[in-house]
Amino acid sequence: MKMKFLLAALALGAATVAHAQTPIKFALDWRFEGPAAPFFVALDKGYYKAEGLDVTIDTGNGSTEAINRAASGAYQFVFGDINTLVRFRDNPTSKKLTMVTMIYNAPPFAIISLKKGGVSKPKDLEGKTLGAPAADGAYAQWPAFVKKNGIDASKVKIENVGFPVREPMLVEGKVDAITGFSFSSYMNLRGRGIAQDDINVMLMRNLGLELYGNGIIVDSEYAAKNPKIVQGFVRATIRGFMDTMGDQKGAIASLMKRNNILNDGQEFVRLKMALDQNVFTPEVLANGFGGVDAKRLTRSIDQIGEGFKFTNKPKADDIFNAAYLPPKAERTIKQ
Repeated sequence: MKMKFLLAALALGAATVAHAQTPIKFALDWRFEGPAAPFFVALDKGYYKAEGLDVTIDTGNGSTEAINRAASGAYQFVFGDINTLVRFRDNPTSKKLTMVTMIYNAPPFAIISLKKGGVSKPKDLEGKTLGAPAADGAYAQWPAFVKKNGIDASKVKIENVGFPVREPMLVEGKVDAITGFSFSSYMNLRGRGIAQDDINVMLMRNLGLELYGNGIIVDSEYAAKNPKIVQGFVRATIRGFMDTMGDQKGAIASLMKRNNILNDGQEFVRLKMALDQNVFTPEVLANGFGGVDAKRLTRSIDQIGEGFKFTNKPKADDIFNAAYLPPKAERTIKQ
């Protein structure tokens, strides 16, 4: 009788170990809005759980904060901007964070204006006021954007504005244009009743900048010690994005569970913009999702140097590690 009890206890213990989930904290770069929906798809469909991960997703307040969260060890994974990471890694004393999955193959960095402001092309910014939050990822690319487009920066007045008042100030005419993420500012303006034809979005990616955008960032030391966890997190995330591509309405339903005060129609458009313009670009459709082109990444680091003085310039291999990606066949887009 005692032997049967012991065997049963051992069996129960083995089952508990087999189903143990590793707690993982993951921080976004921003709020629970449309572009974040694919992560919730992965969560709701059990993709993280299938990899043995108990994932908690938190909102963020910009890529700088996201990277600081990863550097502090408070979060195992963050969704952050690779260009901010490059500047962070320039300091040799910084944590050796690295990106392991590229999500925004084309960054949503943009200059947004209204028809009434008379800014429809880069040179039109001369003699105008540009509203730009100091911590904005798009504004950080301003020096390179100026150089590539022959703008006389001395003729552009920069107004340091807060994120919450950026679009309202544009609508009120207090600034002539703003920097921001294309899908966020566009939808914020639409939500304020601005007609689609009255909004002009200049994507920096289409105007000379070869920069990449946001992706999954992790501490290199943590990744080296926990390769299966990192591989599992990456694989589950990619599955979430692949599923979202085929069922965007379903993805928005997952999002709305976390933020039901949103307008699901507006968030659907925001998500679609991000997927079409930033995630599933022609380069991704041709070469697969999640990776980078090392030569392009090197050129993008050089472009960052046009507005940032490097003291310990990182190499492409320091910034992106493809070792944790699943095989290319699992990341290829079937068209």
